[in-house]
Amino acid sequence: MLLTVDVGNTNITLGLFQGDKVYLTFRITTQAARTSDEYGSLIAEMIVRKGLKIKDIDDVIISSVVPKVMYSLNSGIIKYFGIQPIVVGIGTKTGIQINRTDPREVGSDRIVDAVAAYELYGGPCIVIDFGTATTYDLIGAKGTFEAGVTSPGIQISARALWDCTAKLPEIEIKKPASILGKDTISSMQAGIVFGYIGQTEYIINHMKKESGIKDLKVVATGGLGRIIYENTDCIDIYDNELTLQGMRIIYEKNKR
Repeated sequence: MLLTVDVGNTNITLGLFQGDKVYLTFRITTQAARTSDEYGSLIAEMIVRKGLKIKDIDDVIISSVVPKVMYSLNSGIIKYFGIQPIVVGIGTKTGIQINRTDPREVGSDRIVDAVAAYELYGGPCIVIDFGTATTYDLIGAKGTFEAGVTSPGIQISARALWDCTAKLPEIEIKKPASILGKDTISSMQAGIVFGYIGQTEYIINHMKKESGIKDLKVVATGGLGRIIYENTDCIDIYDNELTLQGMRIIYEKNKR
């Protein structure tokens, strides 16, 4: 089995593959202070608790946007699984050409999402990842990474609302029954959710307009992205496994 490890700013999402299908997924919080033993034993224990054995893991691939955790995470996997992971980065075969001023600035998470969207759904497309930050990336018809937009994620925006005000409470992020809020909580939910829907639609429409590319598919992923997808016609496909599938595809291009 292939173990994919997606290191985000908030969580580390792990996926186990049987062939090209996700067998199971689990998450742990991203913590730079963890040692290699903590990372290795935690991941190993979670796999064993799912009824699998360490020897079932044939290879590991990592995509990370948090450099501070990489030494401990990489060392933990080597120590507990006996595998030197493939790390997505400079020199990794992806099939995506980056047409940016400095290709090194593009995070591995965005490259992984671009690979998955292009390989699974075709180009040209806009790939949106509703993560800690929300990213909108334009992928050309021939698999070129053309441009991107970065904005604060839904959770960050919501947290700023209640952290930076004296009387507004922390709330569940969900779509309220109406945009016409009748109380504090529903009014906050309306502002967060409908505001983010508006942002998403505006950015998509202007990326389409300025690129001049016709027939752009819009593919989205990321936990809270489902709320946006279910309440707009601007997103064509929502795939919660997009990042993990992108890592699997990159692994197939680079496997030893």
